[in-house]
Amino acid sequence: MHITKIGHCCMVLDIDGTMLLTDPGTFSNGQNDIKNISGVLITHEHGDHFHIDSVKTILENNPEAIVVTNTSVGKLLAAEGIAFVEIGDGKATTINGVSIERHGTEHAPIYKDFGLVENTGFLINNKLFFPGDALYNPGKPVDILALPVAGPWLKLGEALDYVAAVKPRIAFPVHDAVLKPAVSQSFNRMAQKIIEDLGVQFVSLGEGEGAEF
Repeated sequence: MHITKIGHCCMVLDIDGTMLLTDPGTFSNGQNDIKNISGVLITHEHGDHFHIDSVKTILENNPEAIVVTNTSVGKLLAAEGIAFVEIGDGKATTINGVSIERHGTEHAPIYKDFGLVENTGFLINNKLFFPGDALYNPGKPVDILALPVAGPWLKLGEALDYVAAVKPRIAFPVHDAVLKPAVSQSFNRMAQKIIEDLGVQFVSLGEGEGAEF
C-alpha cells in the first residue's frame, strides 16, 4: 500500500492500483486535481474532513468513483444529488476487491455535546485503520494506524495511549493541519521517541509526502 498525504486527513491510498481518497476537507489542498480515484471515504461531516464543493469536483474528475460514508454525511450528499454507499458499524463493502470496514459511531467529545456528530472509522483492506475524529479501537489487528495527533478534542498523551492500545506495526500522523510546521516537527519528534519505545515504528509523513507501507 502506498500512502500519499495530501494534508490533514486527506490521503490517497494506492492499493495494487486501486486508488482511494479520504476526507477531502477544507484543511487540505490538491485533492480537486487528483485523477483515477476509485473511491472516496468520508469519516464525518465537519468541514476539515468534508467539503461538498471538493466532493463535487472530485466526482467530476472521477465519475466512476464510489463515495463511502455514514448516515449523517449521506443526508448531506443526498441533498446535493450525490450517490453514496452507506455502511453501518461493523459492516463492510468493497471497491475493486479492496475491503472497507466500518468501526465506531461517535465523534470524540470536544465539550459536552458541542461538535458531536456521527463518526466512521475505516479499516481498509484489513491493513490500514483510519479512525477519523475518534480514538476508537477496532479490536482486531491493525498493521498501519493513521494517528490523529492534534485537535480541539485531543491531546498528545491521549494519542500515545491510543497507539499503546491498538498496537499497530506502524503509525503515522494525521489531523495535524492545526499545527505550525515547526510545532508539528516537535510533536513528531516527541511522538516518535515514545511510540518507538512501545515497539511501534513511527513514520513522520508530512503534507505532500508519500511512503510505501
